[in-house]
Amino acid sequence: MSDSNKTYFTNPSTFILLGIPGLEAAHVWISIPFCTMYAIAILGNVTILFIVKKEPSLHEPMFYFLCMLAITDLVLSTSILLKMLAIFWFNSREIDFSACFTQMYFIHCFTAVESGIFVAMAFDRYVAICHPLRHSTILTNPIVTKIGITVLLRGCILMLPHPFLASQWSYCRTNIIDHSYCEHMAVVKLGCSDFRISSYYGLFVVFFVASLDLFFIAGSYIQILRAIFSLPTKDARLKTFRTCSSHLCVISASYIPSLFSFLTHRFGHNVPLYFHVLMANVYLLLPPMLNPIIYGVRTKQIRDRLLRLFTHKGA
Repeated sequence: MSDSNKTYFTNPSTFILLGIPGLEAAHVWISIPFCTMYAIAILGNVTILFIVKKEPSLHEPMFYFLCMLAITDLVLSTSILLKMLAIFWFNSREIDFSACFTQMYFIHCFTAVESGIFVAMAFDRYVAICHPLRHSTILTNPIVTKIGITVLLRGCILMLPHPFLASQWSYCRTNIIDHSYCEHMAVVKLGCSDFRISSYYGLFVVFFVASLDLFFIAGSYIQILRAIFSLPTKDARLKTFRTCSSHLCVISASYIPSLFSFLTHRFGHNVPLYFHVLMANVYLLLPPMLNPIIYGVRTKQIRDRLLRLFTHKGA
């Protein structure tokens, strides 16, 4: 966007979100797949929560962590999509100064929470496969609750400096954000102040959370694979591995789009801006849609409960 089209402000009371820069004419069409993904995410995650609540046999650590993941996915997708649809459908581009930083905080906080839940789920699979006789004594309900609270607090505390630092800068260049939501770096780049502290802290948090969580997940699965390969028959190995397949698929669905978006944002300087923004939206909307589908299809207990539910309604 040229300088002549930008309005200069000093600490504006509102920001202007452009949506998908360069694709404004296609906003209504772009909204269709995004809205579909959100509808599937809402339906799928609410269904997971309903089934786990109603089925006593699913009151186990694995499914409690799955419920935590479902709630996190609902918060993440809702945090960006409602405002995005307002931009696409009603051209409602303004967002209040404080609302922008609130949205920023929720997005980054629950992204970290989701990563922590993946670690908790990997630990659950490790205990279930490597120490099956002690699973119920190690992962008791109070322990599961403490793990959930710890994961939430970690995300809340680590991400608190993002909106706090960003809200302290002076914004005198423009109030126009080249994005569809208040993404951290897209906002702080508008400031007149030196935003390197925010940039460095953002990089530190990304590498700290991602590397630490992936380290624990990899460590869990190394031990799991060792236990699987020590089983006497091929059928036993395959049956045991299938109990981890849903978790591995969910991790891949979350980390691969996120890593791709991060790498293109940092190093893809020749990549068009609209592609950066599209990928930033996809990596937040795709996992909430895929997670309940993966668990619903691949987890026998959930699949059987769904079939019983529909069979009962059809009878």
